[in-house]
Amino acid sequence: MPRIKSAKKRMRQTKVRTARNKTQRSKLRTSVKNVRTATTKAEASKALSEAARLLDRAGRKHLVHPRTAARQKSRLAKAVNAKA
Repeated sequence: MPRIKSAKKRMRQTKVRTARNKTQRSKLRTSVKNVRTATTKAEASKALSEAARLLDRAGRKHLVHPRTAARQKSRLAKAVNAKA
């Protein structure tokens, strides 16, 4: 356990941020999974718009690397367009 006041504050901040990041990352992964498991093209494109929005936000806030977000969006769009 930290003894220094600033280290204690850092611990508190880290705990809050970790919890926030965990929920955001979980929401992001769920939305990506929903795109991949969608059965119809209409359903998939609707899920893609939600996933793209979350990926953009995650990249902007550095929850994931911005290029990783762009790459995932691109691959998801390609997968949706391939659906018959």
